Parts: sequence; structure tokens; C-alpha cells
Amino acid sequence: MSEFAAPELPDLPTRAPVRAVNGDPIRQSSIMLVDDEEITLDTLQIFLEDAGYERFVLTADAREAIPTLERERPDIVLLDLMMPHVNGFEILAYIRSNEHFEHLPVVVLTSSSDAPTKLKALEMGATDFLAKPVDESELVLRVRNTLAAKAYQDRLANTDRLTGLPNRHVLVDRLEWAIKQAERNGQSGALMLLNIHRFRQLNEALGPAMADELLLRVAQRLEIATRDSDLLAVLPQSDKNQGLARLGGDEFALLLHGELSPETIARIARRLLRALAEPFHLQQQELYLALNIGIAIFPDDGTDSNEVQRNAGIAIRSLESEQANPEGAFCFYSKELNARTISGLGLENELRRALERNELEVFYQPKYDVVSEEVVGAECLLRWKHPQRGYVSPVEFIPVAEETGLIIDIGQYVLEEACRKIAQWDAQGLKPGTLAVNASVQQFRHHSFRGAVRNALATSGITPAHLKIEVTESLLMTQHDQATAMLGDLRALGVQLSIDDFGTGYSSLSYLRSMPIDELKIDRSFLTDVESSKDSAAIVRAILAMAHSLDLVVVAEGVETQGQLAFLREHRCDTLQGFLFSRPLPAQDFEDLLRARLGA
Repeated sequence: MSEFAAPELPDLPTRAPVRAVNGDPIRQSSIMLVDDEEITLDTLQIFLEDAGYERFVLTADAREAIPTLERERPDIVLLDLMMPHVNGFEILAYIRSNEHFEHLPVVVLTSSSDAPTKLKALEMGATDFLAKPVDESELVLRVRNTLAAKAYQDRLANTDRLTGLPNRHVLVDRLEWAIKQAERNGQSGALMLLNIHRFRQLNEALGPAMADELLLRVAQRLEIATRDSDLLAVLPQSDKNQGLARLGGDEFALLLHGELSPETIARIARRLLRALAEPFHLQQQELYLALNIGIAIFPDDGTDSNEVQRNAGIAIRSLESEQANPEGAFCFYSKELNARTISGLGLENELRRALERNELEVFYQPKYDVVSEEVVGAECLLRWKHPQRGYVSPVEFIPVAEETGLIIDIGQYVLEEACRKIAQWDAQGLKPGTLAVNASVQQFRHHSFRGAVRNALATSGITPAHLKIEVTESLLMTQHDQATAMLGDLRALGVQLSIDDFGTGYSSLSYLRSMPIDELKIDRSFLTDVESSKDSAAIVRAILAMAHSLDLVVVAEGVETQGQLAFLREHRCDTLQGFLFSRPLPAQDFEDLLRARLGA
């Protein structure tokens, strides 16, 4: 084996493009012939050509068998057992020990008529055998049957059952081959990872059957959008979408290879975005999807399949962590993204330890009555006091908590701490009012959230109406039915309910009437220029009028100037919070504020 254990790939031309033969995919297969006798190679090729096969890889020197096999990736090997330098048994052992070729059909050719030789070949993994001199009819029949069986097994093992596209196993195999080809030929390639933004929420809303139908429609559009010139033709089947694969769930991939420029890759990415831009119509529902595409170019962004996949994944996650583009977006991998990801991993590990080490604190931003300016409650805001870095901005660590699922445990901590403090301050006669706790998207959708609220109320013994749960308007709009059901469950516990960031979504009276809510919080973006912008002023006035018509309390966030306060008083806003009166306070400082207000 030492003569071919680590061979140099010879600089040979790649095989010719696949051509259909009488519409028969079996005869489009690539057949590799390995025999040290030139006359045998010629004879076998003639017999098979007469049967309609056109694609051959001939190897007379057994020492070239392995590098040729790696480069050409045939569909079947006809292998002589008795050859100089390297015998067929050694080649067969190498094939069966390589994960890429362990299922490759190998028909051994031997002039030996003794049973032990044939038995040894079969025990080592030979698919079939033919005795020399080879009979033409027997050869054609054995090759045909072997290829037909392989095609059936390949479909089962390598095809995604829902979409009919190649699966992850095939994609990785093709990617590894493409990287080697790019290195040999001085070319480049690109791996595009594609997923549907917020598909998990869609899956929950639609149910498994409709979600599968939607994925099938997506796959069909992607197939139509991809063209022969864009794709990597690796396997012998003449499938124009050989570079397109489904990796699982809502994840797809497209593999490109050849003379590629960033402009060409971007053009293809835009074509894929356009393919999903038109709405999908499912059972009288019109659904708009946004596609995220992460792109890694090889060899620049990686010289092995794991590295290329990892970097394409980094690129796509950078899109997922940002505000979604309603028309989808694509992103090329960069070293800066990688550095950000590494930093994020470090932050994730530290955040996990922060939970264990009690480094997280709850701050309280007082809420004031607009007219009397009395404290009527507070919003509970999470802060992280890092032992070395000091206070870490929530803008930095909350997205990490959301991505990793840590937000479930963190949110539980805030909920329990808020209830504990309400009980403590009530017992001291400090009258903290209502404390509001933000529910993250993951918390709100989690099946245990209602139970977590109920347990926190029971453990603390507080009056449920002293706790308020805040959810964002965007969450309620994207999951209306489920959100309404969850709000109903929470209302049954006796807690108050608030819609945060109101005005940033598709607000309407109809959905407000259908939800058991007590309060609207006007998004701070409208307050910023309410004194100078007629549009912002009109929006705030409309929200106030609408909310009061439904007997809802209105809270204005981010109040920082006397002019904003005057505007809110004029138009009968109920409650405010902002730096004009107070920044978020540690628990002890908020307690001191309550005592001072009571003159205690």
C-alpha cells in the first residue's frame, strides 16, 4: 500500500461533460477500468460502447488507480486482481476503507478459476466478479444490473425525501471534491447556505403538513432559479440542479465552481432572492418569505469542507442576528465576521457562568403618573456586572442570550426576582406599584412560560395584578392566534398585560380588540422628535386616542425633555418613563426612592 498511500494528483484533464444517451440515465454512468493489459482495456471499452455507454476512465498503471479514482469519482469500477506494483486486492481494500467509496460498486476481473480467490474478493467487499476472458453479453448484463442497483440505493441514501434534492451527505461529498478541483486548476468555488427567516415560527403557525408543502414550493422555486452554468456538475446524472441540496429543515445549499468572481456570485444570490420574493399561496393564505444567504468562497475562505461550511454558517448567522430585510439578504464571509463570532462564543460561555455566579442584576426604571408625577411602578431591566469588564451593555449580551436559548433561564430569573421584590417592598409598606417584566420571544413561545409565571406568583405570594408582562407588538402580529391564547392564559392568572414598542408594527383596532391587554407602550422613536415632527406628533395623538377608546393605559417611553412632557400632558398620556425623571436604578436605589416619596 505504501506505493499509493499518499499519491500526488497528476495534472490530467477533467472528464468531459455528461451527455444523455437515448434518455437512459444508467448509460450516462462513468465506468472506470483498471487493468495492466491494454488489449483487455480496449476490449472492455468496445463491448460497453456497443451497449451504449460513453463515459470511461481507463487506467493501465495500478499505481495511478487511487489518484484517478479520487479525481474522477466513477460510478462503477471494473478491477483486475492480478497486476504488478499494486494488486487489485490492495486497491479494493483502499476503496472499502474510504468513506467516500465504501459503497462504490467494484466488479473484479480475474483469470483465476479457483474458488478461494473469488471468495476472498467477495469477503473484501467486491460487488461481483467476472472471469477472463470476459464474455460480452455477461459483461453488459452484470454492469447494467450493478448500476441499476446502485442508482436505487443512491436515491434512498442521497436524496431528501420531501424535495427530491440531494441531501447533506451528497453536498459534503461534492464540496470536498470541488475544493480539490479548485486547488488543482487554480479556480475558485463558493458555498451558499440558504435558510428561510423565522421559519420556525411559520412551522408552529402552519403545522407540519403545510410547512412541508411550503418547503416543497421553496425547493421548486430554487430549482427553477438555478441554471446549468451556475452549478457544479460532479455526478454522472444529468441533473441541472446537482449543486443544489437540502440540508434539513429550512436549510438549503448551493455549490458553485469554476471561474467565479464576487460579482458573479452576488448576481446568483440576487436571483435566488428574487425567486422567493413573490408570495406563496397555501390554502387561501398569502405568505411572504425572506431568504438569508451566507456565502463562503474557497480556497480563500477555507481549504477543507468543514472550514468552508463553518464560514458560510458564520455569514448566514450574521444576517439572522440583525433586523430582517423583508426582501431577504445575502452576506459574504469575512475575517471580521469570524472575529465577531469568536467573541460571541466567548461571551456566551461567560454569560453561562454569569448565571451561576449571580453576576446578573435587575434594575428598575421608575414609571410616573404624567399628571401627578407620582411613582406608579417600574420596568424591570436586566444588567450584567462582569467581574473584569464592569457593566456589559444589554445590547451586547441580550442577542447572545436569545440566540443560545439562555434567555429562557435569564428571563426566569428576572421574573422570580421581580415577584420577590414586590413581596419584600409590599411587606415594608413601600407601595412599589406594578412591576413590568419583559417576556422574550423564546420565553413567550415556550410551553412552560405560563407555569413559570404561576409558580413565581405562588412562591412570592404577591397579588397577581402587581405583576405586568410586556410583549412586543411584532411578536403579537406574527403569531396572532397563539399569542392571543397565551395572553388569555396569563390573564387567567390575574397578571396585567402590556404591548411594548407599540406603533412599530401593523397596528389595528381589530387585533387590539381581540387581545386581553391592559396597556400600550408608545415606542420611544416617536417621542424623540414629537416636538418638531408633525408626523410623529400625529402618530402619538392617534395612538393615544385609539388606546383611550379601548380603555387602555398608555405609557410613553424615553421621555427626556420638558417639551415632550408638556405634549404628553396636553394629549392625556397616562404614564411615562425616561431620563427626564430617572434612569434605571439598582434595587436599593429604587427602594430608597420609594422611601423618600413616602417620607419614610
